[in-house]
Amino acid sequence: MARQERLGYVFTLPVALVLFFFTLGPGLYALYLSFFSWSLLNHMRFVGGVNYASLLTDPLFWIAVRNTAVFSLVVVPTQTVVALIIAVILHQNLPARRFFRLAFFFPAVSSSAVISVIFMWIYNKFGLMNSFLGLFHITGPDWLGNPSFALPAIMMLNIWTTSGYFMVIFLAGLQSIPPQLHEAAQVDGASPWKTFTRITIPLLRPTTFFIVVMGLIGTLQMFDQSFIMSQGTGGPLYATTTVVLLIYQFIFAYGKVGYGAAATVLLFLLILGATLATNRWLGKSIEY
Repeated sequence: MARQERLGYVFTLPVALVLFFFTLGPGLYALYLSFFSWSLLNHMRFVGGVNYASLLTDPLFWIAVRNTAVFSLVVVPTQTVVALIIAVILHQNLPARRFFRLAFFFPAVSSSAVISVIFMWIYNKFGLMNSFLGLFHITGPDWLGNPSFALPAIMMLNIWTTSGYFMVIFLAGLQSIPPQLHEAAQVDGASPWKTFTRITIPLLRPTTFFIVVMGLIGTLQMFDQSFIMSQGTGGPLYATTTVVLLIYQFIFAYGKVGYGAAATVLLFLLILGATLATNRWLGKSIEY
């Protein structure tokens, strides 16, 4: 038994080393740096909790937290509902459903940077979006230049790119539900809506939990789309400044490494709290 345990440790060692050097190690180093003042050009100076105290009174940090929270609260439920609806439709025996599954999934495997650049042209004041609205005699706004529309524009982009990925996960969840349960409900005279709400939705709870958690982690860490579409500024008027974009600016634009590390630790706590809350809400086990 001891020999088998040693072999088990040997086989898991490569994965453990990768996790340590690329996940746990950098996280612990960020926690260490958060207690120092360091601008990459001078010596590190221990300042204790000064970075955290300054960060919690920094108005720009709270603007980024608000933008990130709004982004998550809108995108996660919307992309979950849209993915579920598409999955339920494409779960039916429809013609060309494989083609439509591929079509909806394609944005999820496309380059986020390329899609963001394409949508910059779509959202241009004279771009495709406003041209389409013009067909209905609606004057479209300056999507990325107006603080009221910049963040919603990125929300729509994010929902479009992620719904296809979560659709595939919902499809896997739908296919794992025993068909006998739906057949029994039909025999008992249950309507399709009752079958969906009383059987399908509850049995999709583990799948929904996974999708919501992954969605929360992804939206709370949103960086690339905001960076590209605002050209690294988080504008206009900080309307698209997210926490991760602000961390990038702290470290690489302002040279405040310790300050950015402190923001990273606070973001980790925010993600951890959101995950635990979601687990309390959706993480209950389901039995057939």
